[in-house]
Amino acid sequence: MGLLLKERIAGDCILGIWNITEDYNNLYSKLNLLPEEIEILNNFKNEPRKMEWLSVRVLLREVAGKELNIIYNGNHKPLIKGNSYQISISHSHNLSAIMLSRNRRVGIDLEFISDRINSITHKFINEEELITEDQNQRNMHLYIHWCAKEALYKICDKKGIDFKTNLTIEPFLPEREGLLRGFVNTRYRKDYFNLKYFTFDNYIIVYTIK
Repeated sequence: MGLLLKERIAGDCILGIWNITEDYNNLYSKLNLLPEEIEILNNFKNEPRKMEWLSVRVLLREVAGKELNIIYNGNHKPLIKGNSYQISISHSHNLSAIMLSRNRRVGIDLEFISDRINSITHKFINEEELITEDQNQRNMHLYIHWCAKEALYKICDKKGIDFKTNLTIEPFLPEREGLLRGFVNTRYRKDYFNLKYFTFDNYIIVYTIK
């Protein structure tokens, strides 16, 4: 299926989502990888990780309309070589997503909804945050919180952030799509962020732009 979504948001920001339906050789053939990129790819131990890595780069080419190279800083934050764009990346199960902007900082996260999140709730929900008691909506509510915090973590350069103590999502009622407000409180930054979320099949996608 390949490209599921390519949407321009808030001026020069572009959101892209890719559904990984191709095999390894098909994805690989869509790219002109540099020698150092081939080395990175070959060092991955399992096939799903390789497929994620390839799909992100194919999606980047589709969204940007040209070949761009992703590098990483010391906090493992992705950057575009040459600093021509700001980028944020996420992947879960069969979907990969990116946000790209020339002039604005971006953060995105997507997750496949399952029951697994209940085992880690205590690690990222703080006492100021409210989660519904409705069991039919609880998992979705928790995943929206998790994705929102991941998006904040990424837009703030992944620096000095604990999900439970440094990130707070203001109370909201979970819907199929909506707006959120989050607060980042670290030694490096104290700031509010607006976030947008939506659902696709059994996935939650949350992004923020600053």
